[in-house]
This record gives sequence, structure tokens and C-alpha cells, in this order.
Amino acid sequence: MFKTIKKDLPASIVVFFVALPLCLGIALASGAPLFSGLIAGIVGGIVVGALSGSNIGVSGPAAGLAAIVLTAIGTLGGYQNFLVAVVIGGVIQLIFGVLKAGVIGYYFPSSVIKGMLTGIGIIIILKQIPHFFGYDAEPEGADSFFEASGENTFSAIFHVFENITVGSTIIGVVGLAILILWDRVLTKKAKIFQLIQGPLVAVILGIIFYSVTQSNEALAISQSHLVSVPVPEDAASFMAQFSFPNFAVITNTDVWIVAFTIALVASLETLLCVEATDKLDPHKNVTPTNRELLAQGTGNIISGLIGGLPITQVIVRSSANIQSGGESKMSAIIHGFFLLISVILIPRLLNMIPLSVLAAILLVVGYKLAKPKLFKQMYDLGWKQSIPFTVTVLGIVFIDLLYGIGLGLLVGIVVILLKSYQNSHFLHIEDKSNGKHKIKMSLAEEVTFFNKGAILKELDSLPRDTYLEIDLLKTRYLDNDIIEILEDFLFKAKERNIDIKLTSKRGIVENPESFVEFFRTRPQSSLSLN
Repeated sequence: MFKTIKKDLPASIVVFFVALPLCLGIALASGAPLFSGLIAGIVGGIVVGALSGSNIGVSGPAAGLAAIVLTAIGTLGGYQNFLVAVVIGGVIQLIFGVLKAGVIGYYFPSSVIKGMLTGIGIIIILKQIPHFFGYDAEPEGADSFFEASGENTFSAIFHVFENITVGSTIIGVVGLAILILWDRVLTKKAKIFQLIQGPLVAVILGIIFYSVTQSNEALAISQSHLVSVPVPEDAASFMAQFSFPNFAVITNTDVWIVAFTIALVASLETLLCVEATDKLDPHKNVTPTNRELLAQGTGNIISGLIGGLPITQVIVRSSANIQSGGESKMSAIIHGFFLLISVILIPRLLNMIPLSVLAAILLVVGYKLAKPKLFKQMYDLGWKQSIPFTVTVLGIVFIDLLYGIGLGLLVGIVVILLKSYQNSHFLHIEDKSNGKHKIKMSLAEEVTFFNKGAILKELDSLPRDTYLEIDLLKTRYLDNDIIEILEDFLFKAKERNIDIKLTSKRGIVENPESFVEFFRTRPQSSLSLN
């Protein structure tokens, strides 16, 4: 891990600046103490980063859980009661990992994963536009179309023009220009520009701009447009920010329901993120999903015990890590230490960072996730890829992340069923002889109940006086449902004067009396039956 420190250290700085406002914003959106988001970010970086098998994944509080957390805190009667559910949720995730439930992550279609990345990129851009211009009605980290402030994603953008903050806009534009210049030009000129990241320079300039313009009415940036980290006065007040679970409510049924909900949603979001980050990884490493569930479960137990929000692997931070050149888990771990050290030593300095500068960093991250050329690539792959991709993107933008993925997955399954329906068999007419149609139906390698409709349709459409050859030589699995269809067809075949020849690795038979008996009594072969 330490061999790649030259790349991991600069990447960790970028991830730190991306994670800081998101940790605070998600805590605010969740109705939890601000410091709870930072705890989750620290634990996600240090603990989960160390235990995870992912080289480039970064964990922390997730926007997808904010609504669940907000509701659960009220339902369970307070934040300390809610923390019990977080701890139990972590234990359930450990059980998921032991039971090897991580295999679920491999069953999400590529088109849905690409749609997830693109949708998140678009939503990052749309959600950061108001912050870029100094309109901060909605906290950082929101990903739902309908916002807690009463706005929606697009109405918030429209209202930007009535609420532009001049100072925030100026330093936001300057920060964005620096990031583009750094990425497109300077990093190719000298190694120093690869070591010192553009986001760090943009943030430093943002702090300087804030300090210099404080006394200028036109350019001054108010506290509401800056990062807002809790500032403890001494060690005692710092420690007072930690909360601890009230285990007296552990027998409450609602606590266990919330715990299972957190475990399930956090695990699914993590597995999706793992799939997505593995696709983005330039080295194409494959993350062990069961180990990831164990790491996440451990992280949630620790986070819940000391007052933190639930943790998942998060695509925004992970993609920022990848785009900044992070190569090992050290970048995630170091970013966690940066969060810890900064909230202890320099909270006042952090509170001088304009949100518009951090919005500029996220705009670049969003663009790299949702590059326009990707839409053309997906279109060129055909409707089977482009439709689930598009539905996922639209669902994420107009509802939220989990709904978007769910809709994309549903459409992906429908596409698979349609293709399965179409590909169950090949049917062609060979010739006409002796007054009979000679038709050969060759079944595919695997024929399941999904294919019932297509095969029934073809059998019912056969004309009278047909000679039908059913070729099973390439078929390795024939579902019992299909055997029953063939069995039922024997009666119709006799009525319509249809002769049947059955060819398989179990032998050849003319006009079988029973398909069921044929498959039961013939010697074993590679053909499997239910």
C-alpha cells in the first residue's frame, strides 16, 4: 500500500474536501447532530477502509439513507435510541457477509450500473449548481428530486437567478477555472502539479478570498455559505459531541425493524457501489463482496457505538478518489485521518471554506461520471442496453438513487425475459414432401419456464399433416414445465395428424407415447431434468 503513497496522498486530500461538506450535509438532512456525519466519515475512512478489500472504494454516510434516518429518529424517540438500530444493523451485515450474501452484487446488469454512475453524475451537477452560485437552501448531499426545503431539483436551479451571492459566484468560477486548468494543462507540464492537487489550491484561494473580502459588502460571503463544522471550546466540549446508544430499547420491535432496514439498504447500496467502482477502476480490480459486507458491518457497529450515522460505500467519494489517481486503500484511510485531525485542530479554518469552491470540485466529479459520449456509446449498443440505462438515469434524476436503480433493474429483467422468450428455440421449415410440411424445431442449450410462451405459440401454429422434428442435441437443461408442454402437445398432434420425431443425446424416438416417460426411462446423459 505504501508503494503508491505518492498517488494516494494527493487523492486523499481531494476525497477529504469532497467528503467534508457531504458528511455535514447528510447529517443535516437526516435530522441528526452535525458531528454524527463526521464520525461516520472518519469511521468509514479509517475502519472500513482498513478492513475492506477494495483498493479505491471510500465509505461514509450516504444520502440514500437520510430519509430512513430522519423518520427512524422520530419513530424510535430520539437519536440515542436510533443508534441501537445502527449497531444491530451492523451485526446483521456481518451475518450477511458470513452467509456470503455479497454474491447478489454480481447480478446487477452492466447497463444499470452504468446508468447509476451517469445518473449520479447528472444529479451531482444539478444539485451543485445552486451551491456554486451561493444559493444554499438545500444542504449538501441531497440526492432526491423533491427537496426538504420545498424545492425540487429544477426549481432550485431556476431560483438561483434570484439568489445569486456575488462573492460565492466569483470564487466558485475561479475555483472551477483552476480545476480545469490543472486537469487539462498543468498536470501534463510538471510532476509538481500532480503532487499538489488543483482542489487543494482552489480551497486555499477560497479561504484567502473569504478572509480578504470580509469587510466588503458586495463581495463578502456570509456564514450560511461556508462550511459549518462544530467548533468545541475545549477537550470536554469536544468529547460531549459523541453520543452513545441507549440499549434499554433493544427489546423494542421497531428498533429491530429499523435495524434490518438499515442493514438491507446499506448492503444493497454498498454492493452497487462496489460494482460501479470496479468498473471505474483503471486497474480493473475485483472487490470481494462478502469481505466488503463484513467491513461495512464492523464500521456500522463502531459508528453506532460512538454516535455516528450509518455507513455505506459511497460512489461520489469513490469516484473522486479514482479520478484523483488513488490506487490503494491508503487514500481512503488517510482521508479518514484528515477528517479526524481537522475537526480537532482546525475547525475554525474549515469554516472559512466557501461552499461554492467545494461545489466546483463536485461539478468536475459529476462531469467525469456523466460524460456526453457515454450516452452515444450506450445507444450504439442497442435497445437491450440503452433502455435500462436510460430508465436508471431518469429514475435517479427525477426520483432518487435507490428508486432509479430499482426501476432500471426491473426494466433490465423484462429485457432478459423478452430475449429469453425469443431465444428459446430456432425454428425453420426444411422442405415439403409427401404432402406434409417437414419442420425442425431446435431448442437452445437451456430452456426454462421463461420460454413456455414462445414454444407454445410455435406448437399451436403448426399446420395439420406436419412432420415435426424436435432437436434436443444441444440442449443441456430442459425445465419440467417444457416437458409438460410437449406432453400436452401429444394429444393435439394426434388430432392434427402431426408426426413427431424426437432427437436427443438419450436417443431417437418416433411418435413417442409420452415425453415424460422418455426422459425418465432413458439412460443418463448430459441433459438435466427437474
